[in-house]
Amino acid sequence: MSQAERAGFVVWFTGLPSAGKSTLAELLAERLRALKHTVEVLDGDEVRKRFSQGLGFSRADRDENIRRIARAASLLAQDGAVVITAAISPYHAARDEARATIGRFVEVYVNCPLEVCIARDVKGLYKRALRGEISDFTGISHPYEEPTAPELVVRTDREEPAASVARILARLTELEYLPSS
Repeated sequence: MSQAERAGFVVWFTGLPSAGKSTLAELLAERLRALKHTVEVLDGDEVRKRFSQGLGFSRADRDENIRRIARAASLLAQDGAVVITAAISPYHAARDEARATIGRFVEVYVNCPLEVCIARDVKGLYKRALRGEISDFTGISHPYEEPTAPELVVRTDREEPAASVARILARLTELEYLPSS
């Protein structure tokens, strides 16, 4: 196995709440583990609960949360892990900073129309945001800046999760993060 095949990297899922980031992250992790890769998943909700409890949802706090995720992902990738992040990461600048911090970075935009995300929302957060009970909710009262040049765009409203994961694996192989079969 070459050094490039052993080197860690980060797959950074970004998209609106309920777009499918966590679902894809877990499915991708399963597939990569089956291929004998060391994989760590950093889910935005879990990171916020465990490492960013004191942060709110201002732009500065959101950016700091993304910095923390990027730093942890970078350290894990340096140790050879494939790190999969699933965080809204709504701002271009924060994602660009994460890319610069990490280096071996693959941005996957989980593109899903707002109305589909609202329909999928099992936690009821969109309904609460639409009623004004949650302020600064991404996609409703807080902006989401779509990526301009991600390595891959998946449309979770148009394809099954397994198909999206297959496309992600193919793109990782094409970018030479994974070996050809």
